[in-house]
Formats: sequence, C-alpha cells, structure tokens
Amino acid sequence: MKTIIFFNNKGGVGKTTLVYHFAYMLSELGYKTLAVDLDPQANLTTMFLDEDRLIKIYENEDTRQTILNSIKPLTKGIGDISEAIIETINDNLYLIPGDLELSIFEDRLSDNWNKCLNKDELAFRITSSFYRIIQNAAFTHHFDYTLIDVGPNLGAINRATFISADYIVVPMAADLFSLQGLKNLGSAISRWKEEWNDRYSRNPEPELKLPKGSAKPIGYIVMQHVATEGKPVFAYKKWADKIPLIFRKSVLVDNNTESVNLEGDQYCIALIKHYRSLMAMAQEARKPIFLLKPADGAIGAHFNAVKEVYKDFNKLTDNIIKKCL
Repeated sequence: MKTIIFFNNKGGVGKTTLVYHFAYMLSELGYKTLAVDLDPQANLTTMFLDEDRLIKIYENEDTRQTILNSIKPLTKGIGDISEAIIETINDNLYLIPGDLELSIFEDRLSDNWNKCLNKDELAFRITSSFYRIIQNAAFTHHFDYTLIDVGPNLGAINRATFISADYIVVPMAADLFSLQGLKNLGSAISRWKEEWNDRYSRNPEPELKLPKGSAKPIGYIVMQHVATEGKPVFAYKKWADKIPLIFRKSVLVDNNTESVNLEGDQYCIALIKHYRSLMAMAQEARKPIFLLKPADGAIGAHFNAVKEVYKDFNKLTDNIIKKCL
C-alpha cells in the first residue's frame, strides 16, 4: 500500500476537492482506495457522505464512528488504538470519517512529541497512532492506496500525519500566499524529518511498529488556473513562473538555481482548471464532476466538458501512480 498526504500551508486552493476526485478516479481505475479525513474541519467527509449518514454518525456523542473512535482509548488513557470504522463508498473506495473533536487531540500529540525524547512508550504510541490505524486498516482490507486530507497548518496533527505518509503531493494556487505556504511547508518537513529521526532511535519498545518518517515530495498540482485562448492570464503567469524554483529550493532542498518552465517541470503533476458551474452540479448530484450524467444536468456543452474533466483527472492520476512506483 502507498500512503499519500495532500498538504500545503495555504488553504482555499481546492485541496479537499482534489483528494475527493483523485480518490474516485483511483477507484474507477480498479485500485482499492482508502480516504482518511484528518482535517478537523471534516470537509472531505461531508463531500463523501450524504446528510442522513452524517447525522447517524455524529448524533451519538459516545461512540461516533469516526477517526476519533480509533484513538479514544489513547485519549482516555485506557488502552491503545482500536480498529478503524470504515465507510464503504463503492466497491473500490472507502473512507475513515473525520471529526471536529480531532482538534482536541492536537495538544496531546504536541506534548507527547516532546516526551518521545525521554523514551516514553506511551508517547510513541500516541505519536504513531495515525500511522498504525492506517496500517492496520490496510492489512485487513488490502488497500492499494491511502489518501490523507489534512488542514492547511503546520500543527501537531499534520506533523503526526506527515511522518505516517510515503509521499507528499502539494496542491496550490499561483498566488503570493501559496508560494509563501510552499516555503513554510518546505522548512517544516525538513525539521520534522530531522526531529523524528532522533525520536525514532529512542523507541523503547522493539515490538511497536513506527513510521519511518521519510515521506517523499513527488510534486505539486496547480489548482484553478484561468486561461484565455489556451494561455494563462498575466496575473496567474506572474506567480506560476516562480513555482518550480521555489518548490525545488524549499521542498526538495535543491539549491540548483536553473530556471524551469512550469509546463515543462517534471514536478508539476497537473494544472487543474476552474470548472465553474460543473462543480456546483457535482455537489448537487453528490458525485465527482467526471461522473456526471445527462440526468444530473450535464447536457450539451456541459457533457462535453465532463468528458474533458475525466481526461484531466485520468492523466493526473496516471502521473501520480507513476511517481509512486
């Protein structure tokens, strides 16, 4: 199984929508896929599940069938992780729902990150909880891919998620703050790798399976670019041209200053357009854009656009699969 985290320090770029569509496309191509919602806002969960199912999950305060249920024994100090409760979306697609109360776990993760330095076994169990929940689920259900959605911050939840992943994909927009977020992300993952390597060597329990913390950045996806006659508009191009160099210097820690064109950059996984009205149509139908049918309102030009979206995400998915080999 390959575990991919979609992560940037800048929000509002369409990250969760990307994860949702990528997960569906993997399932369309026959890959058994698990989506894990580790963003306390739980937006990915609300995209996958209808309101009736959400009410059934969240109305029970004591035994909510979310990621929170799996870490509850740890948060209460009464045991280790429990088996994840997994929602079936279709034959190849599954979800571990998120939970707003996951934010309460942030302080516990932060405290125990430091306690790992003292060879505290419980601290290692808490810090590695997301990793072990995902690995146990993969062992039971034989997933090909796990996709993790996280919030746009550099907090303890995202740090614990980062060390659990094999690969990092960076969704971003071509603007000033996305580029700053890219720089912040690069410095954070370098620091987290170094700190986890130190902690990993202090694990007092040889039987406890820990993540290696060696997630590999495989590239970035530029979201919602606007084109005029097939060419990006000036404001977009101004910032887009800076992405390849900043990604190399900040995330890959490659000090080669050679200029690289965005469209020709090997680390540019895809340029995803703004699909405008199709997105609203997809949300109403509760399905990804590329699975919209005439019965959903995708007729005429819209139906042709749906076919183009399918091609876009098929190509994006193929690019990521190749980079994960």
